[in-house]
Amino acid sequence: MPPTIIVPGSAGGAAAARHLRSSVTRDEALSLYRDILRTAKAFHWCDETGTPWRTKLRIEARREFEASKTERDPLIIARMLVTGRECVVEVQRKFNEADRKCMERIQRESTNRADGDGGGGGG
Repeated sequence: MPPTIIVPGSAGGAAAARHLRSSVTRDEALSLYRDILRTAKAFHWCDETGTPWRTKLRIEARREFEASKTERDPLIIARMLVTGRECVVEVQRKFNEADRKCMERIQRESTNRADGDGGGGGG
């Protein structure tokens, strides 16, 4: 089957473009939602009430996506997707950086203990 050619201004072209745009937007939104859920899995500690952060993040992500479900303006939808993606990337970057620093500290302290420092860490 040959590809569909979308001609701007044609009656069939507008419907095809709208379908293509909504399909791509839906795929992007699902991809973002899945990335949020994957990122939330890394947050294994609990808040003050004992609720795991991953649970709170999953609930809040679901709430945000449900609230945005009725939005029809393509510019607002695109802005929400771009902002959401940037936030996920930034959270992942900060989490990875903190994890790296934690691992470096553990390695440094275990090396100090092995060298006979006693692991006191300070004077």
